[in-house]
Amino acid sequence: MTGELYLEDLEVGQRFHAGEIGMNAEDIIRFARDNDPQYFHLDPETAKASMFGGLVASGWQTAALSMRLLIERGASFAGGVIGAGGDVAWLRPVRPGDVLRIESEVLEITLSRAHPERGIALVKTTTYNQRNEPVQILTARLVVPTRQGREAAPAGDEPIGS
Repeated sequence: MTGELYLEDLEVGQRFHAGEIGMNAEDIIRFARDNDPQYFHLDPETAKASMFGGLVASGWQTAALSMRLLIERGASFAGGVIGAGGDVAWLRPVRPGDVLRIESEVLEITLSRAHPERGIALVKTTTYNQRNEPVQILTARLVVPTRQGREAAPAGDEPIGS
């Protein structure tokens, strides 16, 4: 595959942009019904009585759509986007009519001492709405293969983040 990014291709401060994906009430309700069935995600009328004052997307839906943007239109990491942990913050609600986009920044790069065929890239991905307001920040440790180790990668069930 061409265009895949290996650990050696990454630099601290490197940025990737991707977007846009729109939100509508039907998608919010469908996701909530299947994954996060809280009343402020399911029913626009009863959601008016919530702290949000109306229907809002689940934070997990925002995270899933951000992942979709990263995979389909953002950085193309060799081997896929493989997480080894992270922190997520939801800063403001996502509502029907919002249009999301992401910006990712490489914060840190570490070669694994135990597994030279891979390393960890600490990547901060901020999801913005159409008003350029951040709605989510995900700082994730991503497992990224090295070019030198791509053929030597062992199979097994050892921890991926080591």
